[in-house]
Amino acid sequence: MSLKMTAEKNEHIHPDDLDFLSFHVHQSFRSKKHAINQGVIYVYCPENMEEKILSVVNGYDFKIILNDYSIRDFSKKVICHYQSASLSPKQKHFLINATECGAWVEPLVSYLDERLSHTEVELLHSGYFLHQKAFSILSTKRTQVAKRFVDIFMAILLALLTLPVLFITALLIKLESKGPIFYKQKRTGQYNQEYYVYKFRSMAQNAEEKGAQWASKNDSRVTRVGQFIRKTRIDELPQIINILKGEMSIVGPRPEREYFIKDLEKNIPYYRFRHAVKPGVTGLAQVSYPYGASLEDAVWKHKFDIYYIKHHSLLLDMKILVLTVKTVLFGMGR
Repeated sequence: MSLKMTAEKNEHIHPDDLDFLSFHVHQSFRSKKHAINQGVIYVYCPENMEEKILSVVNGYDFKIILNDYSIRDFSKKVICHYQSASLSPKQKHFLINATECGAWVEPLVSYLDERLSHTEVELLHSGYFLHQKAFSILSTKRTQVAKRFVDIFMAILLALLTLPVLFITALLIKLESKGPIFYKQKRTGQYNQEYYVYKFRSMAQNAEEKGAQWASKNDSRVTRVGQFIRKTRIDELPQIINILKGEMSIVGPRPEREYFIKDLEKNIPYYRFRHAVKPGVTGLAQVSYPYGASLEDAVWKHKFDIYYIKHHSLLLDMKILVLTVKTVLFGMGR
């Protein structure tokens, strides 16, 4: 008896562990994708995962039909699998047959990745990360060298272009309030190694004398100069030093403090995977998601960070930099 369940949503996916279907089979159908009806997605998964999938995709603009093994016409159908290693041999054969008959077949998380441009972190499992060769930023030395070259070039160029801004900002901070012009704070970087991040001081001196706390949108601790340099991201410019030292990249996940990470990783799946790469002065999460300091906001930012690590390219970095420039010019930042 087939089980049909529907839900609405709009999201992206990542390659699951489907050992019986090679990655090359999926690639051969890329050219057909736009000819396929994407309004209905057929998903095949272990029965105990059905409720979880429906809860995650609830609200998107396409229908989900779960575990319908009765269909025989596979033309123009999108078929996805989730935790396929747990399916029975007969169920796996059904998916192989669907591929042979012209269906678009790929891992659910991967499909959602491409469709939504962010990763549904609630559906992540170990198989997603074990396909490391798909993470070019992690596995390809040439990509890493090219990214480091761009980082150094952009850091030097940025320092030269913003030299007047750096001096004016330093002067205004000093005139408005007592305290140092710069401040440094421990953040967790690549491979979970802590380092000191440098920023222009945007808060009153001793702003955290009562302990670490999230910064809020209308934080009373922020000075008038601080409000402006936060909106325009000028407060981040001293991180040029961190880039030249090799602790940060121009583009990457936002660096966070270990104090908050220990709490966030209890609630957000694979939160520390963001530390597989260097943190960035700007990033996909910063330009794609509005300001927020709640757990829900952290989850959404993680969706963009994981997507960035998986789908990194120099072109994506350039797009993020263009969006960052718009943020700076129009004051749309935090």
